[in-house]
Amino acid sequence: MGALLATLFLPLAGAIALLFYDREMGKGIRYSALAFSLLTFVCSIFVWLGFDASNPGLQFVIQQTWIPQFDAGFRIGLDGMSLLIVMLTTFIMPISILASFNSIHKRQKEYYIMMLLLQFGMTGVFVALDTFLFYVFWEVILIPMYFLIGIWGGQQRIYAAVKFFLYTMVGSLLMLIAIIWLGMYAQELTGSFTTNLLILRDIGPQIPAETQHWMFLAFALSFCIKVPLFPLHTWLPDAHVQAPTAGSVILAGVLLKMGTYGLIRFNLELFPQASEYFAPLLCTLAVVGIIYGALVAMVQTDIKKLVAYSSVSHLGFIVLGIFSMTPEGIQGAIIQMINHGLSTGALFLCVGMLYERRHTREMSEYGGIMRIMPVFGVFFAIAMFASVGLPGLNGFVGEYLTLLGAFRSPFLNTWVYAIVGATGVIFAAVYLLIMFQRVMYGTNDNPKNQALHDLTANEWFQLVPVTIFMIWIGIHPPTFMKYSEQSTRALVGKVESATRGTTAFTKELEQRTTNDRAHLHPEPAMVEQH
Repeated sequence: MGALLATLFLPLAGAIALLFYDREMGKGIRYSALAFSLLTFVCSIFVWLGFDASNPGLQFVIQQTWIPQFDAGFRIGLDGMSLLIVMLTTFIMPISILASFNSIHKRQKEYYIMMLLLQFGMTGVFVALDTFLFYVFWEVILIPMYFLIGIWGGQQRIYAAVKFFLYTMVGSLLMLIAIIWLGMYAQELTGSFTTNLLILRDIGPQIPAETQHWMFLAFALSFCIKVPLFPLHTWLPDAHVQAPTAGSVILAGVLLKMGTYGLIRFNLELFPQASEYFAPLLCTLAVVGIIYGALVAMVQTDIKKLVAYSSVSHLGFIVLGIFSMTPEGIQGAIIQMINHGLSTGALFLCVGMLYERRHTREMSEYGGIMRIMPVFGVFFAIAMFASVGLPGLNGFVGEYLTLLGAFRSPFLNTWVYAIVGATGVIFAAVYLLIMFQRVMYGTNDNPKNQALHDLTANEWFQLVPVTIFMIWIGIHPPTFMKYSEQSTRALVGKVESATRGTTAFTKELEQRTTNDRAHLHPEPAMVEQH
């Protein structure tokens, strides 16, 4: 429990400590922020080592009453699904801070305070077991991310920051309404208002269908904006392009996962019947997002914008896996959250390294970079192939499982989603390989390219850890997936028991039973033929 508390509060302690630093202590501020983020990662490793992978329930649970009148409390804990995302958060943050050393030169004190506050808020979202506490952490994240984009971003940073803030705020207000509504319904059943997720997870499936549908939509809209799911994605390319490199890495690596995590933790777990009802709609939007994001990425000339639109496509796979509501699909979605954070985060790091050298992201300005920066080219290639989904690298594992889950889903009852979604893998190969060829190969006589230098020591420290995990997950995914397996199966079992009796699910089960009987007890005519 102490390790989980340290993982949550160390970044906040670091941010408070940096307040007392003198503005002129640029190097001291940078290394202190890095030290706090590394220490947080070490604490999260102790959480990981102490986690029982065979236990499907919540672990490291801490409950402390905060506002007794509303039964709102400081309640935190982890299951296998949230553990992996917390580990991703604590792993990505030190790398993002390292990536800021050479690119952030103004208001460094404020910048690193915002980075540590952002880590505090993101970790809080993934460990909160109280809907009110979850909402507080969800809103806390808005402040540092707004300033990171608005102060240290590109030329159109104010527009991108305001757009990001307004989109997220609208969704958050709807979620707040749903949280209050959920607490009031709990009061009708139990006699007391509560925001305790440990209680609400049992009450949610008992809510009447019509009410459950409205609550589901309120939560889903907020989470789908954060994902972002088509057609709520328009804030993302602007935010990615205008954010500093570290902001883009965190945005792609962790921040978007808040939406997909919320869909699992709240929509699936609290409203299983509504999830079954809306699954075809959300899976349709997911596959549209997969294709749309890929097609738009194909026509981009800005490398960073191309990678940004690739996120719209890749997050579609995650939503498809979640609402297949099968063990394979949800497991694939969870590991794909990790995979996307690593591979797309690495791509943004590589783009940032090129930008720091040339101060342009236009593909036409590059060419022949592989000859000038061969080591950089190798890391860039690994990140690109991981994002494509090449077998042996991490991206393949998640995409395979999400598509398998969509094929097997008794809730979707059709293979169309998986078949259409699979075309996104082909499109991803097209736009990423074209981008890689234009930037790394060919010829470009621009003397500015000829003067580029290969990776620095700082950049080695950024890319090597990410690459190790991309290869590790691709070669041996059970190392990580075993932690979420039991939690996933428990969630799917809960959804199936709550939705048993619905038309699509019943038909699928009947078909499975018929097939099993046909194999065990063949017809007499078939026996005679043999």
